[in-house]
Amino acid sequence: MWRAVWTSRLAVIFAGVAGVVQIGLAPGAAAAYDPQGITSPFGYLANAVIAPLARWDSVWYLTIARYGYAGVRQRMAFFPLYPELIHLTGPLAGSDLVAGILISLTAMAVALYLLHRLVALDFGTEVAATTVLLVAFFPVSFFLSAVYTEALFLALSVGCIYAARRERWLVCGVLGGLAAATRNGGVALVVPAAVIYLYGARGTGAPGAGRHSGAAGWRRLRPRHRLGPSVLWLLLIPAGLGAYLAYLGLRYGDALAPLQVQAIWFRHLRLPLVTVWEGARQAWEGLRQLIQGPAPPYHVPPYAQTAISAALQDIYLFLFLAGGLVGLVFVLLELGAAYGLYTLTMFILALADPVRLQPLASLPRFELVIFPLFIWAARLLTRTRLTPYLIGSSAVLLGLLTVEFATWHWVA
Repeated sequence: MWRAVWTSRLAVIFAGVAGVVQIGLAPGAAAAYDPQGITSPFGYLANAVIAPLARWDSVWYLTIARYGYAGVRQRMAFFPLYPELIHLTGPLAGSDLVAGILISLTAMAVALYLLHRLVALDFGTEVAATTVLLVAFFPVSFFLSAVYTEALFLALSVGCIYAARRERWLVCGVLGGLAAATRNGGVALVVPAAVIYLYGARGTGAPGAGRHSGAAGWRRLRPRHRLGPSVLWLLLIPAGLGAYLAYLGLRYGDALAPLQVQAIWFRHLRLPLVTVWEGARQAWEGLRQLIQGPAPPYHVPPYAQTAISAALQDIYLFLFLAGGLVGLVFVLLELGAAYGLYTLTMFILALADPVRLQPLASLPRFELVIFPLFIWAARLLTRTRLTPYLIGSSAVLLGLLTVEFATWHWVA
């Protein structure tokens, strides 16, 4: 497990530094998105090392850590736990930026450790080790060491489910509530936690596979475990989201700002199936652009440099979607109700709030924290003995996308 952590992070650092030194930064991007230089406060070499660890949304988290929300609605889209941790540890680290990186790296190590323990409960150490490798070398796993919430959220969400498997319901509720205070998808953890409480195997055995799995009809829905007072601890999970909304309401009179302010980034509510269709249409149009050359009208998101780069993004985003949906189907079929319903809920949340000009924007980053997808993939790879080939290919893509991210080109 530890080898996966340090080898993948060495690959990220090396690729990022090489990209900055050899290619340079995207013209005007840093001035437009980080005018105060909050992600590059050091000298040339140190800033090159920091490059793959602090870009884009990192500016928002560091700004909130330093100045708070201050009534600025755009900042309220970013949930409070991660920037608050930066604020608290920044003086100890001597820099908010360094503190954010250290928090992410620590959270990544904890997340992969807990993920190994969780997967080993059901599928053995070989599948657990493969799962960890798949996450560590996922093509956008540079977010796990960047000043982003991915590592912290993954650690808290895996910890929440692991605690549920061990029947530690207070710990499950606390970790789930903290995850819900880290990003809005955290509230989805109430689904697998409740399934495990009512139906799931506790200790070993596929989560969500109750003793009535062979029963007929409605008897399959009868809970395996009785309700007890400990079920109330699960209410702490949505309470994490509720506490943040209540704070915004009491402090700024704007409790629903995190749900409404996404429109600034061109996000809007959509039926998930409509988003899938629009993503497929965008990918097809992107493929046509690559074959025939740019031809108007082609809608280029404001963060994409050219029509061709936007076309490439549309294509690979749809490939991530296709792979994720295939994984979703098999997680539902093979990994039990807890993992299956959690994966389904997370996909619904991701696809119900698309970007107008690029419906699947950020989808690979959302998939990075849906850990049951990686468990299913690891089981498949260990059966087919294809792990070295897929990890190698994924590592190459990780290096390429890290270069894009470090040089202020939009990724995911």
